[in-house]
Amino acid sequence: MNQPGQLNREFRPKDHGAGTTPIVDVHAPARDTRTRTLGEKFTDCDTLWDLQMRCVPAAQRPADAPESEDPRATQPITITDLATFAPAPATITGEPDNLGVAGLPTNFTTTATAHTRTGELFGYPITVRFTPASFTFHYGDGATKTTKTPGASWDALHLPQFSPTDTSHAYRERGTYTASADTVYTAEIDLGTGWFPISGTLTIPGPAQDIRIYEAHTALVAHTCNEDPTAAGC
Repeated sequence: MNQPGQLNREFRPKDHGAGTTPIVDVHAPARDTRTRTLGEKFTDCDTLWDLQMRCVPAAQRPADAPESEDPRATQPITITDLATFAPAPATITGEPDNLGVAGLPTNFTTTATAHTRTGELFGYPITVRFTPASFTFHYGDGATKTTKTPGASWDALHLPQFSPTDTSHAYRERGTYTASADTVYTAEIDLGTGWFPISGTLTIPGPAQDIRIYEAHTALVAHTCNEDPTAAGC
């Protein structure tokens, strides 16, 4: 005879002729499951384990903490934000030697090239790559010219001196002119996952450069300056 609270198991082999099925009798005093301790619940699980029943309680864990917002997602990076990374200004040079002759082309070149800057934005490390897109030359006499090229020397272009180029300018009168070049940059950023383009452009003014323009006069002479240093034009 089983005592109250004792597990009674009786297995009867299935008899196809008699139509019987295995019988399992579980006798246990009724308890208020709402007041059971966690240890009691595990005791019940251990008791019922022989019946191949599993009652492992679900893992208890605090609610998932909300993910912190990434400032890069809530504050889109704009071209204005990248101005603080100070892309390099283009230094202008007039050829030859920042000198020129009125009425003849003076060739201009700049030093702007693609370059990178590193720093932090919204508290995150970032690399910015600036690439020149165009150049605006200010020649100092009111004339300007916008090109896609920073200019090249006459030697690099395989041209004789005072040949016109894409960036050259002919001054009409002698004098000293203040020339400069603005560089228009496009930008890309790398947050550690590859390069991404940023919409818009940054225009960076370059430093001023004085260009001295002289007048040239021609005269028919009978002797060279070495032969007659007092001749016209010597």
